[in-house]
Amino acid sequence: MGLLDLLFGFKPNVRRMEARGDIRGLVKALSYKKDAVVRTEAARALGTAGDTRAVSYLVRALKDRDRSVRFTAAESLGKMDDARAVEPLAGALKDKDWYVRLHAATALGDIRDAAAVDPLIDALKDSESAVREWAARALGSIGDKRALDPLNAALEDKESSVKEAARLALASIKAKS
Repeated sequence: MGLLDLLFGFKPNVRRMEARGDIRGLVKALSYKKDAVVRTEAARALGTAGDTRAVSYLVRALKDRDRSVRFTAAESLGKMDDARAVEPLAGALKDKDWYVRLHAATALGDIRDAAAVDPLIDALKDSESAVREWAARALGSIGDKRALDPLNAALEDKESSVKEAARLALASIKAKS
């Protein structure tokens, strides 16, 4: 964001910053309070850029008041594959919005850090079946044997998508053993 933007209140041009690889500008846009769309696009662009200097800013975005910013930040953190994001993403598994929880579970599966196993096991009990499904998938991606018993229990879930995800996760963990 340039001086004219600050003086005249112009919206940050996220696409231009992304094209230029302007990580600093994208980080500033991530905190642009006037427009959640700008913050969401900045979070997406930072994930696409994959620059791990943005991890701490995306972690802060997990607490944004707008759900689209939160779930996009979670998705972007998963793309960065940085262990610093595991604990904040595990916290996002308790977000009030199920879609944010789903993206946090997905991101944890992408990062594949064993520190995420216990929070993901807890997410197998989420009220939303899509979150349970993606928690099971994430556990399969991580491949930690601590998930075997909880995934076996998930085979009894009332939703077929959760059962199938648990079955595939169990197969994946057993194949890695």
